[in-house]
Amino acid sequence: MTTYIYADKFFLESSSVGPGYLEISDGIFGHFQKERPTEAGEIIDYTGHWVAPGLVDTHIHGYKNHDVMDADPEGLKIMSEALLSCGVTSFLPTTLTSSRERLTKVARTIGQVAHDVPGAKIQGIYFEGPFFTEKYKGAQNPSYFSDPSLEIFNEWQEASGHLIKKIALAPEREGTAEFVNTITDQGVVVALGHSDGTLEEARHIVESGASVFVHTFNGMRGLNHREPGMVGAAMTLDHVFCELICDGHHVHPEAAEILIDAKGHDHIALITDCMMAGGMPDGEYMLGEFPVTVKEGTARLEAGNLAGSILKLKEAIKHVVEWGLATPEQAIMMGSLIPAISCQIDDVCGSIKQGRAADFIVLSKDMDLKATYLDGICRYDV
Repeated sequence: MTTYIYADKFFLESSSVGPGYLEISDGIFGHFQKERPTEAGEIIDYTGHWVAPGLVDTHIHGYKNHDVMDADPEGLKIMSEALLSCGVTSFLPTTLTSSRERLTKVARTIGQVAHDVPGAKIQGIYFEGPFFTEKYKGAQNPSYFSDPSLEIFNEWQEASGHLIKKIALAPEREGTAEFVNTITDQGVVVALGHSDGTLEEARHIVESGASVFVHTFNGMRGLNHREPGMVGAAMTLDHVFCELICDGHHVHPEAAEILIDAKGHDHIALITDCMMAGGMPDGEYMLGEFPVTVKEGTARLEAGNLAGSILKLKEAIKHVVEWGLATPEQAIMMGSLIPAISCQIDDVCGSIKQGRAADFIVLSKDMDLKATYLDGICRYDV
């Protein structure tokens, strides 16, 4: 069955075009054309709207009262379905620091359910930790911190069915360079964060293969004129991507602007770091083993520290446009293609491309989400 989507503008992989018609056949993107199609097929009219690739959230711990660390197949399915309302069509369920045994169970559960979720597609797993250091622990439990271990990582990777796409660690841990060399050769992306590392320590591990900085500015040694630290490394090292939480609480818009100016829009991956309270009312929740209070748009530990977020990715792309940090084209790229490239999953998601699964969103010209399509079928509509 062939349908045609009409819209004022389409954000394709390398350009924006329109108005015109985008062909979808049996759930797959076809060609774009400016003229009204003469072939048989339904035309879905989104006059006054834009069509963009489905958003890709590569750092998300939970949603709709479900946490990845619950190791609950039904919870992952509910999370997957609910993320469509955020414009997200692909994601990496993200773990927290925990025991070796617990993480093995979580990895196994995700591996078993990954190809059976009803909504946003699981494109891999992101292990955030446990190879961190204590000073910038954030909402990670330091009692489980350790130096990187290939034996332990291989156990998790085996349990997951080789779905772990990215792992985060602190560059100052012992044995990190060898660990990073080995797993990046296996195609696993290494991110740096929750770290008191220096510029030189970060540089050494980037030269060993690390390529992403975890929620840049947050959970890392800040920029100092005598020791540029982790933030300085994120800003100045070449060929690295920077995760960025644009909820207005984690990072001041002007700090976000400084980072974007330093790296370029094509090296910024918008993420949510969302926890289970995303999409839920204010109240008391858990992030892993820690109680969290959600109030006034933030999620905080008892001590008052931020504990993940309740940000929706559709909000992040709108924020950076409203803050004057990006054009709509750049914002959409930072919420779809760049996260996918940074995690080496851009062969399956992140762009509107002929022959690719027709996962896309419809936006108003004010960047508000109007609809989410998965495999060419409308699965969420305002």
